Amino acid sequence: MKKLNNSPLLIVMILFISLLILNSCGGVPEEKGETSAAEDNVFSVDEVLEMVSKENDVTRTLYTKAIVGKGMLQGMKFDEDWRKDDVEAGPLPALFLRGVATSIKKGPVPLGLYLGSDFPVNKANKFEGQQAELFKDIKETQEPKFFYDESQELHTAMFADLASAQACVTCHNDHPQTTKTDWKLGDVMGATTWQYPKDSLTYSGAIEVLNAYSKGTVDIYMEYLDEIAAFKSSEKPVIGDKWPSEGNYLPSPEVFLDSVRKLSSYDTMKTLIASK
Repeated sequence: MKKLNNSPLLIVMILFISLLILNSCGGVPEEKGETSAAEDNVFSVDEVLEMVSKENDVTRTLYTKAIVGKGMLQGMKFDEDWRKDDVEAGPLPALFLRGVATSIKKGPVPLGLYLGSDFPVNKANKFEGQQAELFKDIKETQEPKFFYDESQELHTAMFADLASAQACVTCHNDHPQTTKTDWKLGDVMGATTWQYPKDSLTYSGAIEVLNAYSKGTVDIYMEYLDEIAAFKSSEKPVIGDKWPSEGNYLPSPEVFLDSVRKLSSYDTMKTLIASK
C-alpha cells in the first residue's frame, strides 16, 4: 500500500475537515445524565487568549504589509479619518484592529480587545497602574503577560505590538498628536490586550472566541470595501483574487480571510486537536 505524505498542509487539511465534521454533527451522542468531553472546560483562558492573539498577529501583519504597505505603493490612501464622507481612504492598521474590537463587542462572546501603549497617539490608550508596570517588562523581553485584573474582574493577556512596517513608524512619528517622534522598525510600540471573564473554556467556547475574532476581521474589511464603493474622485481598486502587489487590486473578503487561515491555521489546529 502506498504511504501518504505527512506534509504540514495535508495534516492541516485533515484537522480542518475533522473540525468541520465535529462541529456540524455535534460530536458523538452521549448517554443521558452523562457529561460529554465537549462540555468540559479543556482550555485555560491563557491558552485561548494566546490562540486568538496568534490569529491576530497573522491578520494584522497581512493587512499592514500586503494591504497598507503595498497599497500605498499603488497610490491607495489610508487615514485615521477614513470613515468621514469627504475622506476617500482605508483604515490604518491600528484602526483596523479597533474595528475588529468594535465588532466583537457587539456580539455575544465576552471577549475584550484593545491596543495600549506608554506613548499612544490617543491619550485614552495610555497604560496605567498594573498594566503600565507590566508593559515595562514586555518592552524589555517581548514576552506576554497573563494576569487577573481585579478592578475589572477579567482575566487579561498582554502581547507585544511591534512596529513591523515602515508605514506604522512614519504615521506615529509624524502624527500631530504624537508624544514620541523617534520610533524605529522593530520597536515595541504597545501591547495588544485581550480580556475574558472566565478562567477556563470548553472546546466549543474556544471555537466561539476564534470565530468572534474572524467575524470581526471580515466585518471591518467589508466596511473598508464599502467605503471604496462610495469613492467619487479616487480610482477604485478592482476587488477580486489579486493583491496590491500586482497592481491596483484588493482581495475580496473571502480571499483575504482564506489567506489568514492558511497562514495561521496550523498552530491553532494543533492546539485544538490536542484537547480532544
